[in-house]
Amino acid sequence: MKNIILASASPYRQQMLERLRLPFSVVPAHIDESALPQETPAALAQRLARQKARHVAKKHPGAVVIGADQVAELDGHSLGKPGTHEAAVQQLQRMSGQTVYFHTALALCQDNRHAERMLRVKARFRVLKHTEIEQYLRIEQPYDTAGSAKAEGLGIALLQSMQSDDPTAIIGLPLIALCELLRSFGIDPLISAP
Repeated sequence: MKNIILASASPYRQQMLERLRLPFSVVPAHIDESALPQETPAALAQRLARQKARHVAKKHPGAVVIGADQVAELDGHSLGKPGTHEAAVQQLQRMSGQTVYFHTALALCQDNRHAERMLRVKARFRVLKHTEIEQYLRIEQPYDTAGSAKAEGLGIALLQSMQSDDPTAIIGLPLIALCELLRSFGIDPLISAP
């Protein structure tokens, strides 16, 4: 079995990868995640996923390293992780009644071999009352989540609709695409899982 490393400190991505029942270790990349001037949300997500995978792969020769990143987009602008309650309230107020795109990028790296995928989730938010926003944030506290909403939890109640080729992409690690890339690297989750 090849050594698999998830280049992310995200507990959500770790939980998603555990679903494939493959042994893996976690080595956070610790890179600068600032956007470059004029960088689109999709390009930012792809660049960060690629940099995370390559950064960790350089330190772990032979390992298959998984990098992922997600950037939410509203009206062409990136929505990052809010960090605070006040910022999350502002984000959800802006997203109320709007369509938000979640760009989820995936990159695999093993030595000099690289492969990437990009998935887009189209999420339409309901018109949200201030009391709904406050109640949601009090319960779930999604301050470390792009766009302040965890669709895998109570955040689903904020949405009117969601469209994606991979239902796990909204959580930040698209498992259908990941399985495809892992197979191309000689790892089949159905055969390799204990």
